Formats: sequence, structure tokens, C-alpha cells
Amino acid sequence: MQISFSSMWSLLCLVSIPPLAIAVKITDIQGPAFLSPLLGQTVHDVTGTVTAKSSTGFYIQGEPSSDIRESYGLFVFSDSSSVRNSVSTGDSISLSGVVSEFRPSSSDDQTFLLGTELESPTNIKILSTGNTVAPLLLGPSPRRSPPTQQFSALDLVGPDGWLSVPNNQSRVDTVNATVQPDEFGLDFWSSLEGVLVTVPSPTATDFENSFGEFWVYGDWPITGQNSRGGITLTFGPDGFPDGNPETVIIGSPLDGTDNPSISVGKKFKDITGVVQQQFGFFYVIPLTAPSVTSSPSTTAPPTTLTHSTDACVITIGDYNVREALAAFHFSIPQVADQIANFLKTPDLIFLQEIQDNSGPTDDGVVAADVTLQTLANAITAAGGSFAYNFTEVISVNDQDGGEIGGNIRPAYLFNKDKVTLVEGPPVGGPLDGNQPVIGADGKLTLTFNPGRIDPNNTVWDNARKPIAAAWQTTDGNRFFTINLHDTAKSGGEPSQGDPRPPINTDVTKRAGQVQVIATFAQALLALDPGASLIVAGDYNEFVQTRSVFAPFNNILFEVDEIANISIVERYTYVFDNENEQLDHIFVSKAVIERQGK
Repeated sequence: MQISFSSMWSLLCLVSIPPLAIAVKITDIQGPAFLSPLLGQTVHDVTGTVTAKSSTGFYIQGEPSSDIRESYGLFVFSDSSSVRNSVSTGDSISLSGVVSEFRPSSSDDQTFLLGTELESPTNIKILSTGNTVAPLLLGPSPRRSPPTQQFSALDLVGPDGWLSVPNNQSRVDTVNATVQPDEFGLDFWSSLEGVLVTVPSPTATDFENSFGEFWVYGDWPITGQNSRGGITLTFGPDGFPDGNPETVIIGSPLDGTDNPSISVGKKFKDITGVVQQQFGFFYVIPLTAPSVTSSPSTTAPPTTLTHSTDACVITIGDYNVREALAAFHFSIPQVADQIANFLKTPDLIFLQEIQDNSGPTDDGVVAADVTLQTLANAITAAGGSFAYNFTEVISVNDQDGGEIGGNIRPAYLFNKDKVTLVEGPPVGGPLDGNQPVIGADGKLTLTFNPGRIDPNNTVWDNARKPIAAAWQTTDGNRFFTINLHDTAKSGGEPSQGDPRPPINTDVTKRAGQVQVIATFAQALLALDPGASLIVAGDYNEFVQTRSVFAPFNNILFEVDEIANISIVERYTYVFDNENEQLDHIFVSKAVIERQGK
């Protein structure tokens, strides 16, 4: 058979020539930004040593590059047990796979950061066994340690940094900026994604969550450390709120052991594990359960303020019972003990989360007098210095947020031998708006005592309405209070999530509620600039979110500032990596001027 040259050329053009498989390094996959530059590509001959295994895959680690922005660790995902069992820790392997970015959440939840991983692993070859990978020991220079202050450059769009309003102005994974690991916390942990690290001498900053996970900082530079060993949310030297990104969450141990119980300030031996982005945070997933080296006392000391018989001295306390307290609630003895023996029975207590008499039963009951009397009796039984009276404003059924049927509300306990409600004004109903007025005696008073503030304003829809009250001491002095419980902070997104600044759910609603309070305070002080006003309760917001508290500027002043409480000791709540203050007391100038008198 004779074939012409032109025919042979046509045959050769039909031959498929596969592309050359080019070996890819782990640092090439991770790259210098948040997302892999090879996203979606099939890569070949990726080499690394297996450092750890999990129920969904295994971790490999290669040689670091000279660029610290590029992580040299990688998670290999496989839902095949045979694939996972084909490798062991210490194996040096090569493999192929598809580079992907995984978001560990439901399809409609786009708030978590993506994590780089290798999917559909194939062509796994064992190059050698029994290898040892030394973990990267984190710590102060010349070692690598996480930066303090800021999570992300994308947060610096407003005066309050990661707490700026409006938030959610950009997304980490959309911008996909080149990371700056020496400047920002998210960038630092991203540059170590998949790497085996050791956290030296960790200290816990919170309590364990329902999965046994907890936050720590290591033996490296930190900011905001308080006397219990936790880290308090404060302002940084740059004027922005300090998010404390130098902390990291410790996940469930890879070997199936259980983490110990945790309390703030508990210390541990070095923790070694792999860095992974999951569920909105960067984790160190330990190889095994951490060992405790020391445990501080979990009992808070009682107040140094003591009850006084002097008519000019009124002690005031603020207590959010947190448990949505009903008359039959199991926590009543504990709450009573804390009021009697830790708060030392203040003359006047601002209470929040008091439920109606039937608790969560949605039966139309709205009064809470039985709940309050039960608590008052329990305080006396616990050793209280006197028997409390109480006052409240009842609710409209199921209109104040919280548990359906519970009708939580703020209320007051008071020592009638020291303070009483100013007589004359009636107790307001649930929809009666309280106002400051000058009474027939020429003195400043209220239209209702106590009464709700602007209860029909839409900012209070499905929220607790604040109550204002006018009080009189036994020597005839008059003062005013506002007890509030602003809209809950529930539903917010992780501080290390994709949206920047992080989504702070209902922050605009809380800002509107503070504005309503400020407007009432202005009206009261306009009638009597020398009036003593105390505004206390659960604001469900940090003072570092300055835009929320701006309406108080030059009107009301934070008690902690006046009392010169150390900024790192200002916290009322422990959540995630920080000790935070959601409960605040603000006062008018007249109260400040009484200091030392």
C-alpha cells in the first residue's frame, strides 16, 4: 500500500498527545493569597509527608518556600476509607488530585471562610515510611507568632475597625488579597493552613463549647490580658477595637480522646496540631487531648462594696439572670446566693430576663409578681441583709422577645428602708409611654412610675421595653433610673468569617434603642440639668462599637470610666476568644459630681 505524504500528515493530526504532567508543590497550591491560584485544576505528583489523619482525610506537609505567605501544609479530602487507610502518619507520598476551596456549612450559608484542600486523590504512591515531621514551634521572634489588634485589612473601613457599622462591606474570598501574615490575624493563620504547629504553654481564654472546643493564646505577645488570665476586648494603640487575633481555637483531638473541662486562665502543656479553617474560625486541631498544668479558681470574689445604713449611701447592682428566670426555675437558689453573698444585697438592683409567673408556658399570663417575690424570698433565705420589695411593668403577651410564653422583662428589686418609688404617678401599662414632667410640687417626676419608654416605637418590636422609675431616699433626695435589655446579639457571624467587617446582627436596631434612651435622658435633663440619672442593664453591645453609643456622648457617662476600673477588668461575659462587656452602667453628670462628697 502506498501512502502519499499529504495523507500521512492528515493521519498524524488525528493522534491525541497528552499534556506533560508537571509536578506541583504544596506551596504552589496554597499560593500567597486566600484562594489557591490553581483552584479547580487537577494537579499531579504533589509530594509531602503525612502529618495527621482524620475521619475525612489526611494532612500532608512539604518543604516551606522563602515566602512566608505560602502555606506548606495541605488537607487531602477523601470520603473513601480505603484511600484514607492507604497512608499512615510518617509516610512520604506523591499523589494527584483536584484543587478545591471548601466551605464547611450549608449551601445557603456563605459566611464562613473557604479552606484550600485537595479532593479526589488518585495515584497515591508511598515513597518512604517512618518519616518524622517537626512541628513549627510558634512564639516570639525569631519564631512566628500571630499579630495582635486586627483580623483583616478589609476591616479598616470605619472608625471602629472590625466593629464598624455598616458591616459586611466586602468579602475575604471575593477580594482574595495577598495575605499579610505579619499584620493581620486571618492572614497569619491562612499562611499556616494545613501546617503542623505547636502552641507553647497555652492559656485558655474561655470555657469549652458544646463540642469540647476552646480558645487559647500561646507563649507569645498578647494584648488585653486580665487578672484571671483571659483576654479582654479593649481599644488598641491604633484607636481601633482590638479583636485579639493572637488567639486560636483548639478543636476535637484527632486521636479520638476528649479535651479536658475548661475555665478561663487554665494552662496546658504544649499543644501540637494542624491548622485548619472550619466553621468560621481557624483551628488548631490537636493530635491528642491537651494536658492541664494548672487550674485557677473558678469562683469570682464578692464585691468590696458593702451595705450601709447611711441614707446618703445607696448601693446599686445590675444582674442579668441569663436563664430567663421563672418562679420555679432551678437557678433561683444560685441567683439568690450570688445577690446575697457576692453582690452583698445592693439597695437597688436592676434585673433583666425576669419571666412571667408561668414561665415558658404560653397561657396568657403576663405578670411576674410571683417570680419576683420568689426571688426576693430566696435572697433573704440565702443570707440577705434585708427583705426586698419589687416593681415591674407587665407585658403584652408574646411581644417582648425571648422564649415564647415567657414574656421576659426588666424589673427592680429595692430596699424600702433606703429607697422608695416617688409617690403620685401610677404604674404604667405595657403600651403607656413614660415622660419626664414637673409635678405639682415643682419637682421633676415621671408620668408613670415605673413606666415604659416609648413602647410603641418600632425599635422595640419583639424586644424588651426599658422601664424608667423615679426614686426617693429616706432623707428626701430624688434620683431616676432606666433599666434596659436591648435586642439580643444572637445571630451574629464569626469574627473570623468571610464578611468584613463581620456581620453584627441587629446592630442598627440596638443603635436605635440607645437613641430612644438618649432622647428620654435629654428630655429629663432639660427639665433639670442637675438630675441624678442612672441607666443600666444589658445593652448587648460593646462600648467599642462607638457608633451605637454615640447618642450618649456628653449626656451620660460610663461608670467604669468614672471609677477608674482597669480597662482589662471590664468584662461581664465570656464568649469565644474574648472576655467582653455587654452590660453597662451610665450616669448623668450630677452623679459624677457626688464622688467624694
